[in-house]
Amino acid sequence: MEQLFLTLLFLAVLFFLLGSGVWVGLSLLGVALVGMELFTSRPVGDAMATTIWSASSSWTLTALPLFIWMGEILFRTRLSDDLFKGLAPWLGGLPGRLLHVNVAGCAIFAAISGSSAATVATVGKMSIPELRRRGYPERMIIGTLAGAGTLGLLIPPSIILIVYGVTVNESIAGLFMAGVLPGIMLAFLFMAYIVLHALLRPEGMPPRLEATGFLQKLRNSLSLLPVLLLILAVLGSIYAGIATATEAAVLGVTGALIISALQGSLTRQSFTESLMGATRTSCMIALILAGADFLALAMGFTGLPRNLAAWIAGLELSPLALIVALTVFYIVLGCFLDGISAVVLTMAVVEPMVRQAGIDMLWFGIFLVIVVEMAQITPPVGFNLFVLQGMTGHQIPYIARAALPMFAIMVLAVVLVVTFPEIATWLPAQMRSSPQ
Repeated sequence: MEQLFLTLLFLAVLFFLLGSGVWVGLSLLGVALVGMELFTSRPVGDAMATTIWSASSSWTLTALPLFIWMGEILFRTRLSDDLFKGLAPWLGGLPGRLLHVNVAGCAIFAAISGSSAATVATVGKMSIPELRRRGYPERMIIGTLAGAGTLGLLIPPSIILIVYGVTVNESIAGLFMAGVLPGIMLAFLFMAYIVLHALLRPEGMPPRLEATGFLQKLRNSLSLLPVLLLILAVLGSIYAGIATATEAAVLGVTGALIISALQGSLTRQSFTESLMGATRTSCMIALILAGADFLALAMGFTGLPRNLAAWIAGLELSPLALIVALTVFYIVLGCFLDGISAVVLTMAVVEPMVRQAGIDMLWFGIFLVIVVEMAQITPPVGFNLFVLQGMTGHQIPYIARAALPMFAIMVLAVVLVVTFPEIATWLPAQMRSSPQ
């Protein structure tokens, strides 16, 4: 009974603060402060200072602002133009034609950004006007872009995977490798849906483009070569064991600056804007992580996570039943919180029960990110929906309906990852077994 009261109290304070418009990080600190004051005798100020310092001084966390900065630099280059010009000739022959540029473009930018909103904005900046001009169905343009933009959370270097790894003390490099195959699988599922839609409704597709010669395709794709080499260098250095995630992030920033300089888009203004953009995003995430760490400490003193995990264990749920329950829980939670907040807010309670069920935390991180991806396209708090509203002028309900098939595809992806866990675990296992 006492644990139920504690749970309800924590939730009541949290939702009161969030509903009042208080920042997520400060809301977490506020809940932890109430819990520490009411249910422990430990000095709150000392506990808060120690916890926030330890959360902020993690060496692993240094990869986060660097990868964010790399994406910010490339966001200000001609990459969106290059993506369309380089991919269109290769994809124009498939059923669905240039709609595939949305998916392939998002997959490529996801591999250098780590941010879902930035992925949608970069690819949509060029593809939306071009696809509209060529007469592609509006709902398919918006829906495929909303869904494919979520690849920014899964394909490494993913910001949310770094946050998850720091929160549960899991290898960032291992998580990055675990996200590669599921990310590719999800991209192919999106493209398969486009093909199926085009075959079932061919009247909605514009006429086929004139065939382009192989050499012309190669010439059009040359502008993408520096970015593809950067992706290969960043992920390849991690996979080969040459660099840690943090060292690979430094390599990524250096490469992004070189590409930007060679394109002529590296100016004093763009450099400053990219640096400030990365600083704002990194500070937001750092505040959320600090608040989550302090909340985890406060809940640990009350014994709530331990007792809740014991209660769940007492229900004798199978690992599959637990995964189903957590899927529903995170989908509902994602309707009200962004992905990073949802992860750090719940890990203090969810991690013990997941470990007790014998579930691989590396696999669980990928499962969690795919489920959290759904939150990016579910109202009322779907970041991709807001980005697309600003870019297209459509209202949120219209965009959400357009993205509904992509939501169903993500549910299918969850089923596949649960049924075949090797999709997420095979590549990290190869990395561990390969000689360093």
